[in-house]
Amino acid sequence: MLRFVVRRLLQLIPTLLILSVLLFAWLRSLPGGPAGALLGDKATPESIAALNRTLGLDQPIPIQYLRYLGRAVTGDFGASLVSGDPVLVEIGRALPATIELAVAALLIAVLAGIPLGYLAARYRGRPWDNVTILGTLVGVAVPVFFLGYVLKQLFAVDLGWFPPSGRTSVDIDATQVTGFAILDGVLTREFDASWDAVVHLVLPAIALATIPLAVIVRITRASVLDVLESDFVRTANAKGLAPGTVRGRHVLRNALLPVSTTIGLQTGLLLAGAVLTEKVFNWGGIGTLIAEGIERRDYPRLQAIVLLGALVYVIVNLIVDLSYAVIDPRVRLR
Repeated sequence: MLRFVVRRLLQLIPTLLILSVLLFAWLRSLPGGPAGALLGDKATPESIAALNRTLGLDQPIPIQYLRYLGRAVTGDFGASLVSGDPVLVEIGRALPATIELAVAALLIAVLAGIPLGYLAARYRGRPWDNVTILGTLVGVAVPVFFLGYVLKQLFAVDLGWFPPSGRTSVDIDATQVTGFAILDGVLTREFDASWDAVVHLVLPAIALATIPLAVIVRITRASVLDVLESDFVRTANAKGLAPGTVRGRHVLRNALLPVSTTIGLQTGLLLAGAVLTEKVFNWGGIGTLIAEGIERRDYPRLQAIVLLGALVYVIVNLIVDLSYAVIDPRVRLR
């Protein structure tokens, strides 16, 4: 197991290296460049050329990449062309907001998706199954930004149950310790701040959870149906085992392997930054940094965030692979 983990971590190095080359070349092939975006209406050929010299963008792309790689190895991913702050500092400020939102959305998707998928498979062809399938189709088809605006209008504006945007209320002066609003309130015993953060989290988490929820429900349903038709399940029923034992130990546990893979992939997507959801709810996380970076052609920021997303994907997939041995002991023998 240790060799497996080390091998997967070593595979991360060429993966990030190849991705950095492709990303570096693609960003610099975009028209306009960061100089034009920074200067705006005041941009002239002379001012653009001068700014490119200042930023080192007048050098050949291979030289720019080698310089970038040399700094990145030491942990220096450059400074944002928009704010001037180090990119890692920007990411450090925004990452807790995205993690809070992604974890909340994932909990909703997993805690609701697996039971709904299991029940849909158990009552296959019945009204519950048909309603579940229809709901998953709607969940995948409805755009996240549209659902976000609908939730804001209904539950924030019309009913007033939840705040329409932001992570905390303006009148809440909470002490920041970790950057995680809910956790900070607990650590400092400012429980009103924690509750305020939870209330702000509800609507964006529901909006972001719809697509992962629909995917997990469909994968769980298909996996459970496949396991129900297996020989070992028929044998267990023929032996007279209790229905709860058959469903929990034999059906659900064996059906969780493809579900865990799906959850891992969805986790990577959520942590990489939910651009549309964060924009709709003014959340201020990684998604907001990505949107601003694309708009302003902030090369250092975009490069660092995409590489961070790749790192998250590799680590999450490693955790999923390790979970196989917990879910299915037969995996340990291979």
